[in-house]
Amino acid sequence: MRSSLLRTFTVLIGLAAAPALAQAPSPATPPTATKPPASAPATAPAATPSAVPKADAKAELIDINSASAEELSRLKGIGEARSAAIVKGRPYRGKDELVRKKIVPEAVYAGIKDQIIAKQK
Repeated sequence: MRSSLLRTFTVLIGLAAAPALAQAPSPATPPTATKPPASAPATAPAATPSAVPKADAKAELIDINSASAEELSRLKGIGEARSAAIVKGRPYRGKDELVRKKIVPEAVYAGIKDQIIAKQK
């Protein structure tokens, strides 16, 4: 009697817990693809600035080991004093040394890190 009561209790607990363990259905998401306007030509779209090849993007990087103080001062947050300090602290093994050597603050580095490089000779 005791074992059948225990079995019944276990089955009831399992049945009660089943809905809580079931996966909830994911909400429907709206479609993200849209059709081009009817007046748009069927040819390939023109290149956009975001579609620029990576080779061009690397050409625009400023090398902190060889750039002039004037080139460095064009960067956001880098004025005459910081550009002179960058030139004085050369050579750099990596661009992150600007922060480690306390030449530029972390916030300024975060704003320019994608625009600079430290090439090795």
